[in-house]
Amino acid sequence: MTEQAGFRDARYAHAVVKKIESLNQGRETRIVHVCGTHEDTIVQHGVRSLLPKSIKLVAGPGCPVCVCAAQDVDMAIELARQGHIITTFGDMVRVPSTDSSLAKERTSGADVRIVYGVSEAVEIARENPDKEVVFIGIGFETTAPTIALELIRGPPSNYSVFTSLKVIPPAMDLLVNLEGFGVDGFITPGHVSTIIGSNAFQPFAEKTGVPCVVAGFEPLDVLESVRMILVQIEEGRADSENEYTRVVKPEGNLAAQRVIEQAFRVDDAPWRGLGIIEKSGYSIREEFGEHNARLRFEFPEIESVDILPGCRCHEVILGMIGPVDCALFGKRCTIEDPYGPCMVGREGTCRIRFENLE
Repeated sequence: MTEQAGFRDARYAHAVVKKIESLNQGRETRIVHVCGTHEDTIVQHGVRSLLPKSIKLVAGPGCPVCVCAAQDVDMAIELARQGHIITTFGDMVRVPSTDSSLAKERTSGADVRIVYGVSEAVEIARENPDKEVVFIGIGFETTAPTIALELIRGPPSNYSVFTSLKVIPPAMDLLVNLEGFGVDGFITPGHVSTIIGSNAFQPFAEKTGVPCVVAGFEPLDVLESVRMILVQIEEGRADSENEYTRVVKPEGNLAAQRVIEQAFRVDDAPWRGLGIIEKSGYSIREEFGEHNARLRFEFPEIESVDILPGCRCHEVILGMIGPVDCALFGKRCTIEDPYGPCMVGREGTCRIRFENLE
């Protein structure tokens, strides 16, 4: 049996579910995750159907392109219209802005290129010394180290970064303090935790009294994290525990953390549909200012519209509604023609649901 098969073994899953049922005893419990890959695992493997109906697994803001503010997308589009070479990850190209997208700009002649890593964007800059090359940097703590490392290494003078990087714990704070929302536990993101470590969520758990468990991405990982949260609730404590011990260390990746600290500072940041969240984004430090696209180029005043008329992505991102509760889902908004950002990213709640329609 392979390791992956073990984490998908129905016998083990049923054994964990029985323990969950014994711990839960029919009490209404809302457990929120903030990772699109967790949502993909939950939907693809029918994890919700295995749990007691009293346990609600809620998808929160775990998709980086979904939470990228329309203003940031509009500014990236402006850079493309100025004639610069725009490089970014694939999902970002199709994210709708106020009135366009990078994909639409590309069909109109803009030089927009999909890259699989930031080093590829740096190489494009070296190959085109007479052109400005801008990398649109999106993601959470997971993608920040590689973007930071290229800045530290000293990229070519015609290379710059437009950052729209987000930090997860402040978004969790927002959810806990959202009136009427209610959170009994958090499944914290495995990818992010490989960088910041499971200990990073301990202050949050102590401050809010909400149990946290870092989970991996197999069905049994998710089920076991639910069980671990219920044990904490039963014992009346709130800690940050680590189910994903085969990958995540309590202290995280210290080398990656040092690189992030050297290149970025933590600032307030806009999240699409959620407004400004304090200390929730990475900005480029002043010593790397020559490579900061926000400072390097001029932008006109843009009246950005985060949520287009009829779109309910902001409610989906917050876990207040499910994708099918939006009247546009699967009709006006599809994977082929996304109206809202949650239908674009592979970690988007709407896209995941659409791809797994029965």
